[in-house]
Amino acid sequence: MEPDAHVRHRYPWCMSVEKTDGTVQHRPSMSGGAPARERALRKQGRDTMRRLLDAGRTAFSEMSYHQVRVADVVKIAKTSHGTFYLYFSNKEDLFKALARDAMHDVEELAERFPMVLPSPAGHAALRSWIQEYGDLYATHSAVIRLLTQPDTVGEDLWTDGIDILGKLSKAMTTAMADAGRDAHSAELTALSCLMMIERMNFVQSLRHLITLERDEVTDKLTDITFAAFLSTPMR
Repeated sequence: MEPDAHVRHRYPWCMSVEKTDGTVQHRPSMSGGAPARERALRKQGRDTMRRLLDAGRTAFSEMSYHQVRVADVVKIAKTSHGTFYLYFSNKEDLFKALARDAMHDVEELAERFPMVLPSPAGHAALRSWIQEYGDLYATHSAVIRLLTQPDTVGEDLWTDGIDILGKLSKAMTTAMADAGRDAHSAELTALSCLMMIERMNFVQSLRHLITLERDEVTDKLTDITFAAFLSTPMR
């Protein structure tokens, strides 16, 4: 199965990955780095690439960006330097692949923002979305944190991250406007709510510093955001 049009447009080398349940998921990272994109990969190559990507995600989670070395990644992946360089040019190349996944997932999440009606069903739909945001953030927390640091990841990746954040904000703003809210107030309210949700997930990702009960945090974020939707002035 080929990636759909918008994925191919944004990530022209995006590959499809078959999951254990038989469904197919588009993972931009599975294109690998520059060396891997020069050849077609067989199943063994894709499995090796997946191990390297998982190892990279672990390394960037446990160490700072500047501390991570290729040696750390190959040790976690239980492979060799030579194998690493068959798929990625360097650690920056690996990080860019991981960033493509994170941004792809956030973009898809933005497209799934629900219509938040002033009803128990609206509250439940919003809670489900906020919970999904938390799951996504937990998966990509190290990458997302680094994307906020232009001096570390570079201006291009940082700009891409800001663009994705803008899509999340726009999705929330559109949902408020569709519910009949004033456009300007909806935009400001949506951005404020989004920043609160992002920061709370950031705090939750720092488990070595602070531990919060996941469901309780999700409930509180939902209650505050739902109240903000209801209190935003109508047109």
